[in-house]
Amino acid sequence: MRGSIQRTLFLWSVGLWWLAGAGVLSAQPVIQLASTEREPYIGPNLPQQGYVYEVVQEAFRRVGYQVEVIFHPWARAVADAKRGAVDGILPAYYNAVWEEQFAFSDPFPGDQVGLLKRKALEVRYEADPREFPQAAFRALKPYRFGMVRGFFTNSILDADDSFSKEFVTNNLQNFDKILHDRIDFIVIDKYTAANIMVNQRPHMIGELEFMEPPLAIKRFHLAFSKASKGHAQRLQDFNRGLQSVREDGTLKTILSKHGLYRDTQPHHQKTKLRIGTVSNPDMLIMQRLSEEFEKQHPHLELEWRILGENTLRQRLLGDLAISDGQFDIMTIMSYEVPIWAQRKWIAPLESIQKTLDVQDVVPSVRAITSYKDRLYAMPFYAESSMTYYRKDLFEKAGLVMPEQPTYDDIKRFAAAVHDPEHQTYGICLRGKAGWGENMAFLSTMVNTFGGRWFDENWHPVLQSLQWKTVLGLYQELLTQYGPPQPHLKGFTENLELFSQGHCGVWIDATVAAGLLFNPEQSQVHDKVGFVRAPIAVTPKGSHWLTTWAFAVPTFSKRYSEALEFITWATSKEYIQLVAQTEGWVAVPPGTRLSTYLDPHYQKAAPFANFVLDLIRTANPQDATLRPVPYTGIQFVGIPEFPAIGTQVGQEIARILTGTSSVTHALQTSQRLVTRQMQSSGYIK
Repeated sequence: MRGSIQRTLFLWSVGLWWLAGAGVLSAQPVIQLASTEREPYIGPNLPQQGYVYEVVQEAFRRVGYQVEVIFHPWARAVADAKRGAVDGILPAYYNAVWEEQFAFSDPFPGDQVGLLKRKALEVRYEADPREFPQAAFRALKPYRFGMVRGFFTNSILDADDSFSKEFVTNNLQNFDKILHDRIDFIVIDKYTAANIMVNQRPHMIGELEFMEPPLAIKRFHLAFSKASKGHAQRLQDFNRGLQSVREDGTLKTILSKHGLYRDTQPHHQKTKLRIGTVSNPDMLIMQRLSEEFEKQHPHLELEWRILGENTLRQRLLGDLAISDGQFDIMTIMSYEVPIWAQRKWIAPLESIQKTLDVQDVVPSVRAITSYKDRLYAMPFYAESSMTYYRKDLFEKAGLVMPEQPTYDDIKRFAAAVHDPEHQTYGICLRGKAGWGENMAFLSTMVNTFGGRWFDENWHPVLQSLQWKTVLGLYQELLTQYGPPQPHLKGFTENLELFSQGHCGVWIDATVAAGLLFNPEQSQVHDKVGFVRAPIAVTPKGSHWLTTWAFAVPTFSKRYSEALEFITWATSKEYIQLVAQTEGWVAVPPGTRLSTYLDPHYQKAAPFANFVLDLIRTANPQDATLRPVPYTGIQFVGIPEFPAIGTQVGQEIARILTGTSSVTHALQTSQRLVTRQMQSSGYIK
């Protein structure tokens, strides 16, 4: 009977599939919306195209619609909506003037519009601009305001023509104007300003600040075009879906995932520590075990903001860019430590050195978390990079992995074990755009092929033969022998693929070893082999050295409480706690010499001494074949690197989607990086 029911259900599902494929079943109606790129809220380069897109898509999905968003300049998006060429625009502010042509949805969380100025400009509001706008702006009459045409910001500024207002088509133009003293204020949302400085104008970080309080906390709407047939029904349906998304907590979840959720609830009984950290297995274990910390420290409450790697970096640096003070503890890598310490963005941690037995930390790791011999970040785990491979697949194919493979070897092995019909892919590599994602791996690949980011005089050399060779091979490996949609795969996604048995070869962080050899988390724990990262022309810079470490921003008012948490989280006792609850193979690797001397860890982690040797031998001071003016292996140790690495990473990701070529991506990247280095004063 049970088998008969299962066969019936199977045949019924096949029938539905056939009918849908044949077009017999009607497809969901498609809503076409227009938007402009408004990072970090919406944009084609953001995860899931941003918070706004994800909320709108989910709200419509729940009421039976599909969503298609077209990105245009804002003026064109509005014009298309007004004439009914699209169903609406997003995100929009409510404006009574528009009600004749648009129907506005219920609101959802939006942005904080304020005035961004140079720190050197000493001016302040005479009153709270939200409560007494006329009085607040009295002292600002002599100044010049940069505003984006078409965006409604503040009733006083929008309506009063006696203010000196200069209109532009996008916010980036206003940053260039304020840099050249053509305006005094930028009227802009806080997070938008942070994103622009991080990704496009990094040399301006530290030069600007927001006047407090903000002009307005504005909510977003979806503006339905009244020229579009059926808009009233779609408006009603969307509001119903949005209400559902809000009521079951999905709205908060999406906001949190994009790093845009703010807890505005008052907390009177305990001191809250806000921790910004990366979404990876080690940090998720820490979040779970932090209940022990809170039991030991009943006066403290932890607020975890766990974000994807790219999003975390955006939010942390963006927080510093606008001095927003959203974090008490920041999880940063070795790239940030010297730059942020030099700029006095993070506080020294010398007071906890004896408590934590810092001398037990691997010397090379201690060095990359210090600045001028002072500890500024306490490492939680450290890593290098290496090659993982499936021993069973290699044995079946008659392959032997050498202790030191070359990239020619890797290409041959990937082709031999590639079996997409059985969901086994020859190779997995980071393809997701980001300076710490695809560019971390590619920088090591460029190093070992004899290339570099800059020559001795800071001129970019991204159109060199080495870069062309590397990207040609990278494209071939991932498009011919990689998993589907490799441009969406970063460290976390490839870790999951390998642990589930879908990768033949994977070149990535040594920290993954503890997860791949863990029977609780890996389906191939007994089939994993490991060797050094591949080399080509030179072994220099072929394997990286970095760490995730805890730092305290100087603007935090909870420095001593933050040290209490860091002391707990990076102690020998925490390692023992992880060993007791998760097993020795899961303890944070790469930091403490005592971990590697422990016989329990040696027994559980066959990769232990191998990884320690990689961490000890990686040399950020000498990572390229030819001389360079910078330090770093998988990054360039200058403040501009997050911006240039992100932009170049996006260009290279387009190679994997087929929307760009190696030649075009490198031409565009060379131009972008040259422009940034000129703006920052490295070259003329």
